[in-house]
Amino acid sequence: MSYRVFFLNGPNANLYGLDKNGTYGSESFASIEQRCQAHAAELGLQLEFRQSNHEGVLVDWIQEARLSADAVIINAAGLTYSSVPILDALLAFEGPIIEVHMSNIWKRESFRHHSYVSKAATGVIAGLGVRGYRLALSSVAELLEEQA
Repeated sequence: MSYRVFFLNGPNANLYGLDKNGTYGSESFASIEQRCQAHAAELGLQLEFRQSNHEGVLVDWIQEARLSADAVIINAAGLTYSSVPILDALLAFEGPIIEVHMSNIWKRESFRHHSYVSKAATGVIAGLGVRGYRLALSSVAELLEEQA
């Protein structure tokens, strides 16, 4: 059985790789998407890989996922720490939800230590860079198989 997964990325994720020595590494967002699409195909997943700088768009996509996706992986980026609307939308989603962050949010500024997304997440992967995106895909594939 093929599962459909929405992998949603929040504000500024499209800038990954522009600061070669920055927090998020040197790989571009387009390259990350290509790697995720390839890994999803290996796992038999249909992947919708999306990014928006706008909270309402992310909420709309989460609501869309309720009708057309089996799982959600989300890196809400800066909205992780502030968005009750994203939390509420995720709480209405019935499938597995994996929260993923490129950086270890608990080693950063104290305001990043509280995630609204975590309240709805099945699990959290943080601090492993692009490797975390691959682990999120593998984890969601396993969770979906266990549910089947």
